[in-house]
Amino acid sequence: MFEKWTNNYYYGKSGKGDFKKEDLPQTRWQLFWDMLRVRLSGLCRLNLTVCAAWLPLFICIGYYVNHLFNWMNIVEMYNYYLTTGQLAEGFTLESVAALEGMMAGMDSIQFLGQILKECIAGAVLWCIPCILITGPVQAGLAYVTRNWARDEHAFAWSDFKDAVKANWKQSLIISAITSVVPVIVYTSWNFYGELANTQGVMFMVPQMLVVTIAIVWMLSLVFMYPIIVQYEIKTVGLIKNGLMLAIARLPQTVGIRLVTLVPAAIAIVALLMTNSLLALIILAAYYIIIGFCFTRFVYASYTNGVFDKFINSHMEGVEVNRGLSSDLDDDDDDEDEPSSETLSE
Repeated sequence: MFEKWTNNYYYGKSGKGDFKKEDLPQTRWQLFWDMLRVRLSGLCRLNLTVCAAWLPLFICIGYYVNHLFNWMNIVEMYNYYLTTGQLAEGFTLESVAALEGMMAGMDSIQFLGQILKECIAGAVLWCIPCILITGPVQAGLAYVTRNWARDEHAFAWSDFKDAVKANWKQSLIISAITSVVPVIVYTSWNFYGELANTQGVMFMVPQMLVVTIAIVWMLSLVFMYPIIVQYEIKTVGLIKNGLMLAIARLPQTVGIRLVTLVPAAIAIVALLMTNSLLALIILAAYYIIIGFCFTRFVYASYTNGVFDKFINSHMEGVEVNRGLSSDLDDDDDDEDEPSSETLSE
């Protein structure tokens, strides 16, 4: 019994049927909700299997957020002492003297600003290896969710593993670039910000330019991992096509990104309003249960349509609108073979 449950967990139920032709959705919006309903449990199973790849990133962010909150509590107790002359529980005169020495003439806001800068600097450096290791996992998720989003078969574990094995080199390059983006943005923002303060506002132009490039890169990641698993293309062409698609569909891509960031935004707002780490714990639980796979599923549903419009419709012999009623696919179509289209650079 346990062996059967384990096999179903990793490989799915082979006898479970898909939609019939007459039941196929008419629009991509319908296709998204139908496939989400059918594949929800599969997304949860796969997410629980692969979420360990993001665990170091969670630990890194959680550590520095907790570090910042500890300092905020210390400064709050210090201000309480200055206002009332009384020591809060756990706060001693030695703590007051040590904190005054560390502040070195700064007020509370300036000191917390310095602590915030140190936390961000430490976080962006430690995020390099944490983000780097997620690239191959993203490629595996992109392959499985691409198939599920267009009503095609994919085993939750074995196809994921095969996609990781086949695409780990390119996906690792993309995640390596992504991992240094926060460092570049943070360093450039501070560097050009200092120049803007001392030599004129003209240096705000390169400051904003770096941020804009970073945003476009993050938007292009919506397309890059699906391109890796769907097309045969060199890395330079992969990056160029990902950036071009992000710019060509800028409003829609921004909207998709914002939708997937809603849980994080709610958690941040709750964190600021309640001053409690419970919001981050709930956010972590969401990502552990389904968050990563659900995000990739949303991206796959979106990119499937974009690829059909901008790429597949211009490639001879490449099928478009898979999963929709207009396909009229034969029942014997091959659903398991990965795509091998060659995408021009």
